[in-house]
Amino acid sequence: MWLIGAHVIDVEHERVLADTAVQVKDGRITAVEPEAGRLSSQVSSAEGEEVLDLAGAYLAPGIISCHAHLSIVFPFSDSDEHEHPGKTALRAARRAADALRAGVTTVRTCHENHRIDIALRDMIAAGWAEGPRIVAAGRGVDSTGGHGAGQGCAVADGPAEFLKNARAELAAGADHVKIFLSGGIAQQHEEFGHTQVSPEEIAAAVYAAQSHGTYVTAHAGDSGPINAGLDGGVRCYEHGYRLDEPTAARLAAASAWLVPTLTVSRSGPWMKEHGFEEWTIKKALDAADEHLESTRRAVRAGVNIANGTDAPPGDLSAGVPMAVCEAENLVEAGLTAVGALRASTLDAARLCRLEHETGRVEAGLAADLIALPENPLEDIRALRGIFLVMGAGRIVRNDRS
Repeated sequence: MWLIGAHVIDVEHERVLADTAVQVKDGRITAVEPEAGRLSSQVSSAEGEEVLDLAGAYLAPGIISCHAHLSIVFPFSDSDEHEHPGKTALRAARRAADALRAGVTTVRTCHENHRIDIALRDMIAAGWAEGPRIVAAGRGVDSTGGHGAGQGCAVADGPAEFLKNARAELAAGADHVKIFLSGGIAQQHEEFGHTQVSPEEIAAAVYAAQSHGTYVTAHAGDSGPINAGLDGGVRCYEHGYRLDEPTAARLAAASAWLVPTLTVSRSGPWMKEHGFEEWTIKKALDAADEHLESTRRAVRAGVNIANGTDAPPGDLSAGVPMAVCEAENLVEAGLTAVGALRASTLDAARLCRLEHETGRVEAGLAADLIALPENPLEDIRALRGIFLVMGAGRIVRNDRS
């Protein structure tokens, strides 16, 4: 197939390749060529390939969401970690399909009940289910009574148990390890600054991940727990509701990553729509101003930033997919439109260690593509106009057809 008449977004070099044709074969991009009009006549008459004319639309890499939960239940009080795995699987599969149709072609999960992300990842790869590429965490590893209590985590106490449980998730097929360093919004009496794991437990999880050639990402709400993670070698941090300047500088110096998930504290109407308790909504909204300022500190310090929603990325908030809302939030936090698009594509691929597989429109990479009428390098809100989604070379949505 040839996609012609496109203005290709070159995220890496922050430019637009006007009037360009992109060839897709067997799920991959095989050519990115200029002079779309000439190529159009060639491929239609000489090669007999299917041609889709994008008529001047912008063609960009698919969105990558680096903090997703596909099996999560809202409100949190309705969660049942002992529910039948079939229910978990069906809910996660629906969320995965929604994400893909929204333009999210890759998700990195950060804990799923019953390790359902691992099973769904393999089903999608085999063609048995529709959804984005999944980079899976399996079950998060949590201490007794920690932030993930009641969500089906692997519960561990002491370094030996953290090591064993992290190894178990990796042996089951997890791509990275998720731990919980601090309290958060989901539990009423937790504090962001309370570090819930010991230095030895952190080190054990990191050792397990590194011995499998991967890394640990950690739920962390405050600078104290983040510094504990940095001491132990944790590579990535989720949320960072309260992040001071020295810690931001330390994150940047360590080339660590922050996935701010600003949607967590900026989605009051969506939370009400999904039946969250009033105390949960208040706790989230009360954190919003400092959460945004903390992300601004990280941006100013030069911390690696990636898009992540915490909520299912294809869920709609006021009609806008959560992953797109998060890209817009990142602009409000100080990233340029280009920076927010990078955080949602190329840089997110780097965090997921998929930069040689996806995140750019380039020959040899997977054909994970979105098309939209306006240029997202100028205004990130252009992502609201996505009308075509291609995942691994297959068109899953084309509103113009």
